[in-house]
Parts: sequence; structure tokens; C-alpha cells
Amino acid sequence: MTSAPSYQEIERAAKNRDLAVLGALHPRHSPVQDLTGGTLVLLGLLGPECWTRITGAPEFSDAATDPLDRWSKRIIDALATDTGATAHYPFGGPPYTPFINWALASGRAFTSPSHMLVHDTVGMMISYRGALHLQQEIDLPPPPMAQSPCDSCVARPCLSTCPAQALVAGGPYGVTACHSHLDTPEGAPCLENGCLARLACPLSQGASRDPVQSAHHMSYFHKT
Repeated sequence: MTSAPSYQEIERAAKNRDLAVLGALHPRHSPVQDLTGGTLVLLGLLGPECWTRITGAPEFSDAATDPLDRWSKRIIDALATDTGATAHYPFGGPPYTPFINWALASGRAFTSPSHMLVHDTVGMMISYRGALHLQQEIDLPPPPMAQSPCDSCVARPCLSTCPAQALVAGGPYGVTACHSHLDTPEGAPCLENGCLARLACPLSQGASRDPVQSAHHMSYFHKT
């Protein structure tokens, strides 16, 4: 077996491709039943500065659908080849890869009061684009938070900001109410800037999400 890249080397290689490491885990020591051994590294978009570069990629200039998914697959497939890993994606199903379970097992994502995921640096604006599974176990830094940030969040704006009351304590997510609201003129702020409740999470400010990117995601979530 060839030597594996270090966590820091994977971080640098991902950053050079407009990706960020949003978590990592050793399946052998985690409650993950669908992978055996090695190291799993979860990837998302790097930040607001990358969106203009990504939308300038060939996938965004042709007539095919799902440009971001196709860009993600091309970029992460190449990263997997360079690091000797196997690539996994949250799209392309069913069946779908259990990214939520992986995120929770990484110790860097938690279940919010509304049962949506919240991440330690990008809050509820978390979005995974893919993952790398290396055969080797590499050294990983400990998660920066020992417990959910929601435990110390007194205001919990994620539960009071949604104009459609689609996000409530304990869930479930009111998908029908959300889509119904987005069909009205009052739903325009969510469509143009992203989910207001998810944006209200204090940690979501860490994502510094470009509203144009959020509008892109919302256009796929709520097709008109």
C-alpha cells in the first residue's frame, strides 16, 4: 500500500481546487456501518470567493443540467486520483450515500433544534459536495467543538425566523409549507438570498455565502 497524504496535504490540495475540508473521521472508530477502515474526508465549497471561478467552469456554459454536481464530480474525481482515494457524492441516487450520518460521525456537524444540520464553522449553510475515502488511517485534528453549539444558543433564531414556520423545534421540516411560501411574492427573499432561518443561525455567518450561490441552490430546491 502506498503512503497516504497527510490531513494538511489534503486540505491544501482541496483548497487549490476551491474546496474545503468540512470534517473527517476514521470509520473503524465511528458509528459508520457502510465503510470499513481507512479515513473519510468530507468536502464542501471553499467560500464566497470561489463562486465566480466555479461558475466560469465549462459545466456552467453548456446546456446540460446540474452544472454544480458535474463540476463537483470532475474536481473531486481528480482529487481522489491524486490522493489515492475513492470518491463519494451526496447526489446521483437513489440510493443516496449517507452523508448526514457521516457528517454527524465526524464530530463537526450536529443536529440543530429543528433537526437540520449545523456545522461548527459554517452553521446551517453547510453543503457537502463530496467525500474522499482513503484506505489508510491518517492523523486527524480533533473537532474544534466538544458539544453542539446549539446547546449554548439562547436565542435559537433558526426556530423563529422562518416566515412559513417550516422549521420548528423537534422537526420535522415542513417541506410543503416551505414550497407554498416560496410560490408567493413574500418568498422572494428566501429564493434570492437563501433560507432565512438557516441564515439566521449565528454560525452561518462563517459561510459568508454569496447570495448568487444561494439563489442557484434555491432554484434547484424550488423549481418553478
